[in-house]
Amino acid sequence: MLSGDKPLYSQIIEILRGRIERGEYVPDQQLPTEVELAEQFGVSRITSKRALIELEREGLIYRRRGSGSFVKKKEGSRRPAEDPSGMSANRIVSMIIPYVASNNTLGHIPGIAAYLESRGYYLTIHNSDWSSGQERELLRSLPKRGTSGIILYPVSTQRNLDIVHALHASGYPIVTIDQYYSLLSMGSVVSDNFGGGYTSAAQLIELGHTRIAFLSTIDIQYRSTVRDRFFGYCKALSDNGLPVDIDLVYSGMTDQAESDPPSRRQFYKSLLGQMLEQQVTAVQAEHDLVAFEIAKAAADMGVRVPEELSVVGFDNNLDFALHSDVPPITTVEQDYREIGKRAAAMIVDQLEGGERMTARVEVPIRWIARQSTGAGPEAIADEEEEQDLEVR
Repeated sequence: MLSGDKPLYSQIIEILRGRIERGEYVPDQQLPTEVELAEQFGVSRITSKRALIELEREGLIYRRRGSGSFVKKKEGSRRPAEDPSGMSANRIVSMIIPYVASNNTLGHIPGIAAYLESRGYYLTIHNSDWSSGQERELLRSLPKRGTSGIILYPVSTQRNLDIVHALHASGYPIVTIDQYYSLLSMGSVVSDNFGGGYTSAAQLIELGHTRIAFLSTIDIQYRSTVRDRFFGYCKALSDNGLPVDIDLVYSGMTDQAESDPPSRRQFYKSLLGQMLEQQVTAVQAEHDLVAFEIAKAAADMGVRVPEELSVVGFDNNLDFALHSDVPPITTVEQDYREIGKRAAAMIVDQLEGGERMTARVEVPIRWIARQSTGAGPEAIADEEEEQDLEVR
């Protein structure tokens, strides 16, 4: 009964729709259950469930929890436009991401996918591959191809501001995750990056460090995430009576940091050498991978972590580093799943409520102390002084 021309659930929809239109199923008549449809058409229960969800969204049937699916009166039925795959165009939400992780996923996706599925929407994922041009083309083409809303993980909050603003201003559902456009009043869901930057610096200061370097391989203004972490770092120094020493701020070295492994290793050793000349005793890094590279450079140079150098990252998504030769990296954890879930909820709220999203939601972070941080010179000096007093 089913062919390979269209997705199986789409074919089931057409068959059931035809039966309803021909009067084989009359208003308020119960349809076969998910299990019965799966057996009847030789498909999985997931496929039959998807077909029933779509028919409900079309307004052809209604579902009662614990009772089953029933035919609606014809006056309430409608048939939405379909894209070439047979999937209802107004049920598709697309996500544009700048990279695919080594495990072929991104921490935000499970939260987005679970929420959208619970509301009867489908998720498509598109990789911009850190290309602003490719991101721009996706922003242009996806709405034309039937996507009803976009969740954007921007390459940079300095790029493609014009097209993002045009989509938002026209009422098209679009929200950002991870970053936000400071010049646009549009929906976004991000971590509390300022709080994370503040917490990292404050914890290092509490450990007795006063020469704390801030390290970002990209320019600080290029992404709102790094900018806010830097601002948090500066505020923590100021609140604790320490100057913000621009000589301890290292940024804008993407090409060297992403070079081939031997060159990259030499780059980080040279960078750490500069820091040590500035009497740096702690490094607050842009993210975990940069922190890990600094810790490796320290090992190569015979600098002990954390006895001589404390290192802090950001993200808590570098599992392999926990099993390497360097000490496990102290970090700030982001709740990726919650970020994804809230972004999906924003899109659905706009699709179903019609009101443009303008709020910026900040999801709390969590400090995770590991073995890459330890007492700084100030704390060690205080402890030695106390010991001398005890001896006397």
